[in-house]
Amino acid sequence: MGRVPRYRRPGEPYVSNEETEADLPSYTEALDEVQEILAVLESDATDVDLLADRVRRADVLLRHCRARLEDTRFRVEQVVTAHDDESTNTNGD
Repeated sequence: MGRVPRYRRPGEPYVSNEETEADLPSYTEALDEVQEILAVLESDATDVDLLADRVRRADVLLRHCRARLEDTRFRVEQVVTAHDDESTNTNGD
């Protein structure tokens, strides 16, 4: 039986069952690593034995990047909402 997916809340980093948050690279480093994995996969020299591991790693990295983007969007929305609330309270006085 496969892994049960772990759902995350905004602000909570994506961490796979195999990794901790400390194991995950920064957003930019993760994207760079995904690019490297894609280049290897697209080359004729792809080692089939490593293929599954590389695809799994790319999946973890992409989920991590998506989580970082969602977290950033959530935080921006919080700031905008707080600013809008402050503006409304200031203008209403």
